[in-house]
Amino acid sequence: MKIELLYWEECPSYGETLTRLREALREEGLDAGVEMVHVGTDKQAVALHFPGSPTIRMDGRDLFPASDAVVGLTCRVYHTGDGRVSPLPSKEMIRQALRRHVHSRKGG
Repeated sequence: MKIELLYWEECPSYGETLTRLREALREEGLDAGVEMVHVGTDKQAVALHFPGSPTIRMDGRDLFPASDAVVGLTCRVYHTGDGRVSPLPSKEMIRQALRRHVHSRKGG
């Protein structure tokens, strides 16, 4: 299992996202490190299909795919379960996404 946190330095929410991601991994019993991937140029953003900072990928798949995402050096927004918009996913959102991903890897 490969977990990446893609970030752009100008976006301040990646640090708290990393904290929440590590806590969610621990709470879900997943023994995995997080690879930090700095995206610093528009060329990198395009090559990585980077929809903004912070982005969490597991085995190359965005845990929060968005069909309307714009690729580039920008801060990303997340829609919470209660209808709010946030610059980072909640820990519960991350936990649910981890569960979905692990379940899909098991084939069902």
